[in-house]
Amino acid sequence: MSDFLRGTGVALVTPFNKDGSIDYKGVTSLVDFCIKGGVEYLVVLGTTAESATITKEEKKSLIAHIIEVNDKRLPLVIGVGGNDTAAIIDEIKEVSSLDFAAILSVVPMYNRPSQEGIFQHYKSINDITPLPVLLYNVPSRTATNMTAETTLRLAKLDNIIGIKEAVGDFTQVLRIIKDRPEGFLVISGDDALALPAVAAGGDGVISVIGQGFPEEFSEMIRLGLSGQTKKAFDTFYKLLPVLDYAFEEGNPAGIKNILKVKGVCEDNLRLPLIPVSQDLAKRIEEFVQN
Repeated sequence: MSDFLRGTGVALVTPFNKDGSIDYKGVTSLVDFCIKGGVEYLVVLGTTAESATITKEEKKSLIAHIIEVNDKRLPLVIGVGGNDTAAIIDEIKEVSSLDFAAILSVVPMYNRPSQEGIFQHYKSINDITPLPVLLYNVPSRTATNMTAETTLRLAKLDNIIGIKEAVGDFTQVLRIIKDRPEGFLVISGDDALALPAVAAGGDGVISVIGQGFPEEFSEMIRLGLSGQTKKAFDTFYKLLPVLDYAFEEGNPAGIKNILKVKGVCEDNLRLPLIPVSQDLAKRIEEFVQN
């Protein structure tokens, strides 16, 4: 089992300046905030990073900056996904020599591949990558669900070490946990279901809200992993209102507003995403300050 990916990973946002350029000072602040908060690892250029609107050159610059700021303090996971298998393989080859511990790769979106197509896509990645691979299933974004059967089939491949599962169907999560091979990680991609998944035998979470409340959220997951379920759920219920707020008007608008209130970075986004409404911003501010 890849113990360095047990616990709480956070899917980092990309701070932007008002003019839309990357706010590298904000990136530094965010990385330091998460590390000091006690999370176990950082995920770079996932969906929460608005990676779909970041250019190739910006990605290179952002990766270099995060690697430098992190300074080997925590394991780094890089998001490499898309809907062109050949292009993804080329990108993996580019980043494989950098300071990353694993790759997170989402089910191809828009093409809507069959289950066999999904299997062959990931098998192609498995066959060329020198880095461990985490699958990422998020049907709400990709329009295609990777079934438990396909996940378990992929779990037998050498370089596939786990899955970030954000299917929304907890029964599917339980099926994977029940039948996975030894050492295969089941990581929640849904903040609201992370603790229940850990209680059922899962290995942790790649979290959005965890970067806004790194100390509280990562400790909650550690308590869950150590069997201290009651204490963990006490924290969960305290955070429950802000879990709703973070996603009420879309991700990463909610978490960026939380980070702004906390003084970590500004809440600028790139179109077509926009900041949260004044009403939601007020509720977030009241929660954070109380």
